Amino acid sequence: MPFNTPNAATYDLLMNRRSVKARDMVGPGPDRADMEKILAAALRVPDHGKLFPWRYLVLEGAAREKLGDMIAKALIEENETSEKVAEKMKGYATQGPVLVVAISSVREESTIPVWEQELSAGAACQNMITAATALGYASCWLTGWASYSPTVKAGLGLKANENIAGFIFFGHQAEEPSERPRPEFDNHVTWGFPE
Repeated sequence: MPFNTPNAATYDLLMNRRSVKARDMVGPGPDRADMEKILAAALRVPDHGKLFPWRYLVLEGAAREKLGDMIAKALIEENETSEKVAEKMKGYATQGPVLVVAISSVREESTIPVWEQELSAGAACQNMITAATALGYASCWLTGWASYSPTVKAGLGLKANENIAGFIFFGHQAEEPSERPRPEFDNHVTWGFPE
């Protein structure tokens, strides 16, 4: 297919895509072939300087449970949380059938501003959830306490220049999601140069 081919269905997909709460997802999640398609879409985002400032960890099955254990342990160590509260957090990583940890991996020595590299990582996350919808899967992009935890970041092998851009869950929706409030168009769009 030629580049930039008009496709009205893509616009409709963007206007009707809706996140599904990870805890409400059911299996099966995307298989290896569909996950490769979803991740390939993540690699096709605006990227000033062609730095590829992102990478991804795909976790399924027991690997998600291992992350849940790590999150619970980190919560106790870093926040002195009770074991009862931490035990609940063990389930965070197993909410959806497949989990991608999206990692912003900036190159601080580059002349490209870090902010632009982080924007590219965000665009990659958006491409993943859009691609998942196009392939018939539910998705949910979350962050939360664990994405900022030094213990979790170290346990996942992140380097000093890396941050977790999100935990992105994939599966199927058990039921039709409801719409959420959307912004008023005119409150967020200005036509012309500001006066």
